[in-house]
Amino acid sequence: MNMPNIRARLLVVLVVLCGFLTVAGSPSATAATTVPDSLWFDGTALTVSNGRFTDSLGREVVLRGYNVSGETKLEENGGLPFASVADAKKSATALRALGGGNSVRFLLSWAHAEPVRGQVDSAYLAAVTDQLRAFLDAGIRVYPDFHQDLYSRYLFDEDSWYTGDGAPKWAVDAGTYPDESCGICLFWGQNITQNGAVKAASYDFWHNAYGLQDAFLATAQQTMTYLGQHLNAEEFAGVAGFDPFNEPYAGTYDSGQTSRTWERDVLWPFYVKFRARMDAAGWQDKPALVEPNLFWNSNIDSQKQTGGLLDAGTLGSRYVFNTHFYDQKAISGILMWGKAADGQYTTDFGTVRDRAAAAGTTAVVSEFGHPLSGTVADKAPTVLKAMYQALDSRVKGASWWSSPAVSGPVLSGSQWQWDLYSGRHHELMNGNSGKVLTTGDAWNDEDLSAVRLDDSGAAVLRQDARLLDRLYPSATSGTTVAFTYEDRSRDGSTTLTWNPVPSSLPNVAQLVGSGQYGLLVWRSTGGSAPTELHLPASFPTASTTVVSDLGTAYGPPAYTQTTPIAVAAEPGGTGTRRLLLTASDTGVLHYALVTNGATSPSAALLTAARTELTAWASRI
Repeated sequence: MNMPNIRARLLVVLVVLCGFLTVAGSPSATAATTVPDSLWFDGTALTVSNGRFTDSLGREVVLRGYNVSGETKLEENGGLPFASVADAKKSATALRALGGGNSVRFLLSWAHAEPVRGQVDSAYLAAVTDQLRAFLDAGIRVYPDFHQDLYSRYLFDEDSWYTGDGAPKWAVDAGTYPDESCGICLFWGQNITQNGAVKAASYDFWHNAYGLQDAFLATAQQTMTYLGQHLNAEEFAGVAGFDPFNEPYAGTYDSGQTSRTWERDVLWPFYVKFRARMDAAGWQDKPALVEPNLFWNSNIDSQKQTGGLLDAGTLGSRYVFNTHFYDQKAISGILMWGKAADGQYTTDFGTVRDRAAAAGTTAVVSEFGHPLSGTVADKAPTVLKAMYQALDSRVKGASWWSSPAVSGPVLSGSQWQWDLYSGRHHELMNGNSGKVLTTGDAWNDEDLSAVRLDDSGAAVLRQDARLLDRLYPSATSGTTVAFTYEDRSRDGSTTLTWNPVPSSLPNVAQLVGSGQYGLLVWRSTGGSAPTELHLPASFPTASTTVVSDLGTAYGPPAYTQTTPIAVAAEPGGTGTRRLLLTASDTGVLHYALVTNGATSPSAALLTAARTELTAWASRI
């Protein structure tokens, strides 16, 4: 990229920052690569190696962020996440600075990519590329997703209680489907298994009736080819892979077929075809993020179906095990009366870890979340805390300090969702001018966006910033052994502390106090690039304390290659920061406690805390 383009993009970022939000830290005036504040180890492409996302320097990478966005499921902006590139830039800056995200699952619409059979809409692809680029320029990795729910909005009557998204009108017109009806349905998802039109259309797609699957694959290939041709090399490196199909389900099983054999004989061959399309489009080095039967990990026994791509063999570096998780018991309002507690989802997310490991790949939980309004919204603070806790570690907080080595890999995940237009929509449901939806997500009564615009047009969080803007190891130079983060997020006026420092570590407990803290344990592999942890805005550099076998620091200094504990801006010019830990040895177990709980801790306290942690780490 030439320097005028760099300067122009930096100017846009600075204008967005000044006009829409204030964040801690100040961006550097220099640029090392395509985005402001980049350092020599930034900007590399991801691959899958040894069951982890890795960058070209061999560091384990964790992707954390949001789905951008459910707006794609609506018609008001033509199947795009944003009404304009300016809104996309505002959203990207806020997502990085307020939401702490380093990645997004970026929704695409087949209906708008191919509105006429065999004719891909280049104007739509151009708009998609421009909006996607806004996130890449903010230092955010992207993985696109061809999204669908209930197959297509064109299956639904103008006065229906429900709607869908995904397939274009011509795809629905190709078949002969019954008039849609869900019967007695309290939740839109019941249409998946109860609505005859949805079931029949889904069945046809998976069996390539009327050449539907062939058409979709051709459009997907052209979409990927377009993106590859219209993003420069540095931008394309920020594309982490592609999610071929959202929440696949058979519609109807053939006689004698089971959920497991459907995955083996129908779903997996589709992914193999999609993988070939990726290769043909020039995406050979990027993984396909493939989802199993959406009911494989349901936490309601009556809905759960055997699956998880059990017969796909070793997925290896060309595929990522990609799944969703929602607590349907909590959402039902009936099957879980109380709120989530410490360790609520460690077993569920542990199953995801185990399935990915058995398949020889890494995992991403590409959707998770909980309603923010309605009768079960009071559960959201605890449900989301427990889900993030389970992404961080498979050990609940009460047991973590005594069993850290059981933590397992830190999981990548994308919360549903990040929609600037939350509560401000103008969506004609199923094209009905008498049903103009404005509230929530404007889609089937959902309301899950973590962000909205206030009356001044600034992006603001709808959830506790302590919950969303989290400390996490974005890149580990070695192998992660254990990680935990006590965010001290709130449920109303109650502070939720599920992982207190044990009394056996009194100096560590004194140092942390009532503050937030994270602890990473990793084994070095001799890489030259540092380990990185995202620093939330609640961890101002001047009052952040680090206690590590690498040393101690209160108010860590600016990064240099000879500084073992340091802080630097994250790439993208949004003012966000990262903690950098440099250890060039091999095979050594390292630890780093990061907290904002202390004010000017004494050297004696830092030394005592380090002594306690060193003894604790020696027993791992």
